[in-house]
Amino acid sequence: MTHRRSWADLRNRIKRQRVDPEPDVNEPEDGQQLDDITPLISDHEGRPAPTVPQTMPMPISPQKPEEALETVAAATPSPTQPTEPENASPPVPADVETEERADQLDRDSEHRLLGHVISVAGSIVWGLFEPGSNHPVEIGTIVRLQSNAGRSFGIVTSLKRDGRRAQDDHRLVEVRMLGEILDRSRLFQCGVSQHPALDSPIYLAERSELSLIYRQPNASTVRLGTLRQADGLPAYAVTDQLLGKHFAVLGTTGAGKSCAVTVILKAILDANPFGHIIMLDPHNEYGRAFGSAAELLNPQTLKLPYWLLNFEEISEVLVNKDSAESAYVEAAILRDAVLRARKHAYGLDRDSDHITVDTPTPYRMSDLVGIIKEEMGAFNRSEQVASYQHLIARIERVAADRRFSFMFSSFMVQDNMSQVLASILRIPVNDKPVTIIDLSGMPSEIVDVVVSVLCRLIFEFALWTDRSKAPPILLVCEEAHRYVPRDDEDAFAPTKRSISRIAKEGRKYGLSLGLVTQRPAELSVSSLSQCNTIFALRMGNEHDLKFVQHAIPDGSRWLTETMPSLNTREAVVIGAGVSVPMHIRFDELSPEDRPASTTPPFSSVWQQEQDVAGLIDLTIHRWRHQMRDDPDGQ
Repeated sequence: MTHRRSWADLRNRIKRQRVDPEPDVNEPEDGQQLDDITPLISDHEGRPAPTVPQTMPMPISPQKPEEALETVAAATPSPTQPTEPENASPPVPADVETEERADQLDRDSEHRLLGHVISVAGSIVWGLFEPGSNHPVEIGTIVRLQSNAGRSFGIVTSLKRDGRRAQDDHRLVEVRMLGEILDRSRLFQCGVSQHPALDSPIYLAERSELSLIYRQPNASTVRLGTLRQADGLPAYAVTDQLLGKHFAVLGTTGAGKSCAVTVILKAILDANPFGHIIMLDPHNEYGRAFGSAAELLNPQTLKLPYWLLNFEEISEVLVNKDSAESAYVEAAILRDAVLRARKHAYGLDRDSDHITVDTPTPYRMSDLVGIIKEEMGAFNRSEQVASYQHLIARIERVAADRRFSFMFSSFMVQDNMSQVLASILRIPVNDKPVTIIDLSGMPSEIVDVVVSVLCRLIFEFALWTDRSKAPPILLVCEEAHRYVPRDDEDAFAPTKRSISRIAKEGRKYGLSLGLVTQRPAELSVSSLSQCNTIFALRMGNEHDLKFVQHAIPDGSRWLTETMPSLNTREAVVIGAGVSVPMHIRFDELSPEDRPASTTPPFSSVWQQEQDVAGLIDLTIHRWRHQMRDDPDGQ
């Protein structure tokens, strides 16, 4: 049975050949060049040796580490003794080259050797660290193993100690297999054709190997940052996979979540300047980040006519919810009145059979009130008339409230649906590929309705448009747990239904979804599970970690172990958008490109009195007039 030779033996043989004229049973035959030994050296480097059967597990040397070192020391000439006669001729260059190569390979392998395989179970490999090994291995480290087909690679997903006594202490590493580089291809591919054998060595992956694993895919990509495993190597995401199969950005407050979203979207737009991105911004963070590339819509600039609302949405605004009985009666009155108002505005002399209570056709609010009053005149009992009166009063209050003017203005009667959709969807782009919907200044009682209308309009536009002509659209939902919460009791049903429908069916119609949240435990499980690419930033809440663990695929649950220890701007990325899971550091944004989400510098601002002249009066003016900007438009 042929045994593998240790590195020390190989070095010893090379040196003895130069000082010991007597042949050794293991030495090459006369006339054989030392280069013939290099296949054996290559075997220890990570490539299969042609003379050693690779199907057999590598036997463990019977020598203890101390005995092996003593053997090497005894066989190596003392530095004080001449290794050659003084008049000996210099060694031939081939010998020197071979010895230097053996020494270099010996040093490289010893430097990067972690341990050996002790267990293989499917895609999971367990290894035992070499005694004395002190390599900086952590969750997410990429390691190399050997198989018959070539080099295989895995990612460290767990580290543990086994043994209660110090002399029995063993350090174990769990590795999840990622893919391989076959000898015949030199290209990394996901999945492994052959698993490593027991006792196979485990090495730290070299930088050159990491560059092959994380090379730029042969597809449209965007650069997001650099790899944590190899600082300086770029981290890429495949654009079509990232957008075509939805993505989610998860991270606690202060982890760099908003900056990460900005980096992702800016990278996409830099490579695709005619994109169509719609962002729901509940805190007015992103307007500054995108600058002139964004169309900013807030209560002062947004035009969202009330007649675009379907029956559920208009009922949420106008119907009294204090009593279930009164809500039922008022909803029935409103349904009949809205349908009649739509048909009346469409034209009594035209075929209006296609008009329903949800059809987005214009109607006058005055016509709606007149129809309700007409119906109220048919009743004499006060308990029935009260519902009509309340409904009329609510309509008049909403129409007169300046906060609702972007929706219930008297100028909302004309059929401007085409202009509304063009502004929201950025068709045409006109150098503004991003639409930012600033929800921060909208009344709390109507913000859910606004989100519902926008999401429904976006989906229905994608549903009814010609797919060969319609551009793909990306909808990004900040604070997504507010709109698609896990519990139905906390949700506005139409909003959750619209976003959930986009998550489940949107990709069929060229509609992509990006969910951004700091509380994934409060997010809808079904919606998050539809996101095939996850950007996991720092997160320490136990409920959030457990939720993420159950929402992602089984093979990626290891990432929850890393989330509490991630630094700011760092994330673990898994899923369809990246070729293999990776630990990245997002590219840093310039100060003018950062979203307005940074924590105020208390320690510096509180050092001295600030110039606050007119601050309170200006704030009161903006408060009373519901204005985000200064009176002068600054």
